[in-house]
Amino acid sequence: MGDYYIQGGRALEGEVQVQGAKNSVLPILAATILHPGTSVLKNCPRLRDVEASIQILRHLGCKARWEGDALIVDASAPERWDIPDHLMRSMRSSVIFLGAILSRFGRAELSMPGGCELGPRPIDLHLAALRQLGAVIDEGGGRLRCEAADLRGRELTLSMPSVGATENAVLAACGSRGTTTILNAAREPEIMDLENFLAAMGCRVHGGGSSTITVEGRQPTHDAVHTVMPDRIVAATYLAAAAAAGGDIVLRGVDYRHLSTVTAALHEAGCLVESGEDAIRLQRRGRLRAIRPVRTAPYPGFPTDAQAVLMAALLRSQGTTVFVENIFDSRYRHVDELCRLGADIRVEGRVAVVCGVERLQGAAMESTDLRGGAAMVVAALAAEGESRIGSTAHIRRGYEDILRDLRQLGAAAEER
Repeated sequence: MGDYYIQGGRALEGEVQVQGAKNSVLPILAATILHPGTSVLKNCPRLRDVEASIQILRHLGCKARWEGDALIVDASAPERWDIPDHLMRSMRSSVIFLGAILSRFGRAELSMPGGCELGPRPIDLHLAALRQLGAVIDEGGGRLRCEAADLRGRELTLSMPSVGATENAVLAACGSRGTTTILNAAREPEIMDLENFLAAMGCRVHGGGSSTITVEGRQPTHDAVHTVMPDRIVAATYLAAAAAAGGDIVLRGVDYRHLSTVTAALHEAGCLVESGEDAIRLQRRGRLRAIRPVRTAPYPGFPTDAQAVLMAALLRSQGTTVFVENIFDSRYRHVDELCRLGADIRVEGRVAVVCGVERLQGAAMESTDLRGGAAMVVAALAAEGESRIGSTAHIRRGYEDILRDLRQLGAAAEER
């Protein structure tokens, strides 16, 4: 895999189709384990994390193959319930397989997950929810050994609306006896997409998108065909890219309702944003202006995954914008790299202050994590001259082909 080279200073124009959602397809891939049959996932993005999930499925004894943009998973006869260390380390969200494996087999063994280092991301919420359903979990030596011969539905309350913990609880509850009610559940659109996939298999899950989810314990009854929802964070990235570089773009195949906080921020910064049934148009002609403080929060608040790309879009704005990161402790690792371009950003704990500058100059940067790497791409589009972005493996975890999409919009971007 090569580095990304971007020549800044070109306005973006045109249309691009938004890929399927990474944060949706990963729990859905885990959910395919529940049904001893075939699942067809359309609009499935070809990402490093998807490939890592496929390797986990194959290790368990499932079959998976691509047909165009559809991934077909056959979980008729899995033979294992363990995931080795090297596969768990390949992505942070690998822990989402725990609930599904417990639901199917009544036992599971896996190591602690890997992925982007964004500070402490404890899986205590996941384990607490599974224990409430009857799982016995032993933590030791960096591994989780779980037994769940008799999962039973009950009412459980999450101490915070964790997306992963909500998904794991839902998947485990599908194999439980009785009804499970999850209170303080995450409300992200990806939870609703998981619910829709489970419903396509015959599971009974209700309340996705609200803070209360009910699961009637019932194993899937039939094969499923499901179209993965569009990726709202990829859409946010391309909107931020057009805001940074200027121009007029249209994103197709996107639900504008999932991006309301992002589009509101870009509108406040001076962009013209128009939303249709399955498209968003953004125009930016003049210089952007600073906006009110941006505070990340669980959905429907401002998404932490869009914080870095919005920051990159505002580097040349008039005035000062304050960012407050309320989800992860180490989500400003991209700041030092953006400062190589001439950005003026000051960080104190969870607060980052962006003072807009007149110009940015192309420079060499190293991607620090998935969204931080995307922010460097956005910033490079607004800089004068050429920028190089290394460690692009991080970016490929969540973007099918970010350079292809940007070139379709007129950017000068290539891999070498």
